[in-house]
Amino acid sequence: MVVRTQCKGRGITGLHVGVNNVRRYFSKATPFIDLQLDHLRIRCGLSPEFWHGHPDIFDPRLCAWLEARHMHGRCDRSPVALALIPAGENSFLLQPVERKSRGPVSETVKQVAIHAA
Repeated sequence: MVVRTQCKGRGITGLHVGVNNVRRYFSKATPFIDLQLDHLRIRCGLSPEFWHGHPDIFDPRLCAWLEARHMHGRCDRSPVALALIPAGENSFLLQPVERKSRGPVSETVKQVAIHAA
């Protein structure tokens, strides 16, 4: 699935997952997810708002990783598309979306998921 970074100010960057992705990929019984960020694995809590129209994930460790890897040097702080790939029960791999062709982003995410498996 494609998610986007969301910046709420300096030092507060997270992920906007999207309502449709929440319905499709997340179990309501889950209070947290595990994210694999390169060699780092973190557990992020899901707030009650996550299930009620505000599907955002904010965590200080996630913020630091996003700022260092994907937001560094960006003056406009515009959202960055990332691939959030299911990697087990309540576990996801977060990777950049690399557009090698002019095809749709969804096709690119499928290719990233195939290579990650």
